[in-house]
Amino acid sequence: MNQPYVRIEELADQIIIHSMGEWTLYNEPKIHKILQKISPDRSIIWDFSKVENFDTSGVLLFMAYYEKFKEKCDVKLIGYSTEQERMYRLLLNNRVEESIPVRRGGVCYRLGKTAVSAYSEFLKFLNFTGYLFIAFLRYFAHPQNLRYKEITYHIERSGLSALMIIALTSFLVGMVISYQSAVELAKFGADVFIVDLAGISITRELAPLITAIVVAGRSGSAYTAQIGAMKITEEISAMRTMGFDPYYFLVLPRMLALMISLPLLIFFADIVGIMGSMFAASLELNISYSQFIDRLREVLEAKHFWIGIIKGPFFAILIATIGCFRGLQVTDDTESIGYQTTASVVNSIFFVIACDALFSVILTEWGI
Repeated sequence: MNQPYVRIEELADQIIIHSMGEWTLYNEPKIHKILQKISPDRSIIWDFSKVENFDTSGVLLFMAYYEKFKEKCDVKLIGYSTEQERMYRLLLNNRVEESIPVRRGGVCYRLGKTAVSAYSEFLKFLNFTGYLFIAFLRYFAHPQNLRYKEITYHIERSGLSALMIIALTSFLVGMVISYQSAVELAKFGADVFIVDLAGISITRELAPLITAIVVAGRSGSAYTAQIGAMKITEEISAMRTMGFDPYYFLVLPRMLALMISLPLLIFFADIVGIMGSMFAASLELNISYSQFIDRLREVLEAKHFWIGIIKGPFFAILIATIGCFRGLQVTDDTESIGYQTTASVVNSIFFVIACDALFSVILTEWGI
């Protein structure tokens, strides 16, 4: 349980600040966050009777806010000890009035700092993926360790719960492809080729990519937030203390669940996307549903469907790995959850698109 350092009591005509605990360098950021919220619109009584320890950093913090409050209202100090007053006088008499200019780094400095930070993050990610790979091998070396209940739960959360948004997105993408293509194809009397365009592009590229992006924004961010919250509340530390490996209980069940559910979602997106394209072709080009399906059977080879499905597990590994990694990178403040969740979504979408581009290049070179 965190010890309070400042308690603020607001009355009608005055504000009472109760200082307590240890006002030291270690606790200075927490005390600063509380004091900066005080609005000095009334007289202030500042009580130091419950302060247990006071170092130089604590006195300097007090001096900064004491002078700030005195400019706007009356401030009365009570409960301070002789040692605290002596330290205050010492620092007040020897304080340097002229501030030391802060040296600002140039472009090279900022680029170097960014590069070092990115390299450090990369090393942490390599360490995470290496440990995860070893845990993955051990997981299947002992099948009795598979946590079927957790895997099933995460399949339901990342798969079944995402059907509605996947259906809506895929249907609209299919409609947009047909509408945009119909105008150009109609100029050349090649209306029927809209089936070729929609069928191959949806099953091979668009359905896997759109599904992975939606899942990255939905499930990947949820993984980061869940694991990050557990880290803030020290549940992960408690698991390690009791001898439970967080990789077995938190990371691997989520990864396996996403590897199972994402290919199924892609298959579902294929169907709905083609339905959207079929609906738009019927409205714009008067191509009947039966004509569309007959043409689709002729031009859509099985390899295009399977290429899209095979991308699913690779995308799932990227999304789950990045989401869980970012969750474990959360620090002790809640602001870090928002930062890491945003980074998780951005990184996941970037690497999914990069992986899809790599697939396209390799398969094109192989003539597939």
